[in-house]
Amino acid sequence: MSKNNDVPQAYVKQEEGYRIKALRLYPWVCGRCAREFEYSNLRELTVHHVDHNHSNNPEDGSNWELLCIYCHDNEHNKYHEHIMYGGSTTDRKVEAATHSPFADLKAMLNKSK
Repeated sequence: MSKNNDVPQAYVKQEEGYRIKALRLYPWVCGRCAREFEYSNLRELTVHHVDHNHSNNPEDGSNWELLCIYCHDNEHNKYHEHIMYGGSTTDRKVEAATHSPFADLKAMLNKSK
């Protein structure tokens, strides 16, 4: 085990490998919020595996996207909630919300006058 939160050294080495490759392939910009990074804050830019499989690391980077730590956490939370509340591990598509809580807001405000 390594000093890195008791993560096996082989995993740390694998992660460093695809991280370096992804940082060479893609611009240092979060794929969700478009926040730009430079060397001084690059530690806040993570490599996200699109299919959530950390062993799937094609050389062309087709399973990676760079996300800031906040968007990366949000992406994983959405995925886990989808699995927990009715999705399956093979069904990775999360449908967009269709409910609009403020759709009738104007009528509700006018009603109280």
